[in-house]
Amino acid sequence: MSKIRGGCLCGAVRYSTEAEPLLTAVCHCKNCQRQSGTAFSVVVAVPKGSLVFEGREPGNYRDTGESGLPVDRRFCTTCGSPIISQPAAMPMMDVIKAGTLDDTSWLQPQINVWCDSAQPWVPLSDAIPRIPRNPPAG
Repeated sequence: MSKIRGGCLCGAVRYSTEAEPLLTAVCHCKNCQRQSGTAFSVVVAVPKGSLVFEGREPGNYRDTGESGLPVDRRFCTTCGSPIISQPAAMPMMDVIKAGTLDDTSWLQPQINVWCDSAQPWVPLSDAIPRIPRNPPAG
């Protein structure tokens, strides 16, 4: 795969990475629902520290995950687009919000996570596994 690039709605925050994705998922947790303003968030996990930011530095909102550990949710301070999440419970990865990718032609979610809190009106594909909460770490 070639370099992953993306950015916010207004273009003030841009990012890129040469790293291969560790995981692609559909997250149905309540916090992703609230952050995205919809039923789920499609995400791409990349190795921690592999993202290079350009333009405006993203803002940060520190949330608390189900683990009790912090989740830093980085966003554009101009347009409000969520860019990445950095869960302390998964210190080896940064989680890109897939809606910010420039090219999504390669994107194919591998798993549904937090299915215990999925909206009942959202059909979940039988083609990919469903996990009640977080995937096992490591």
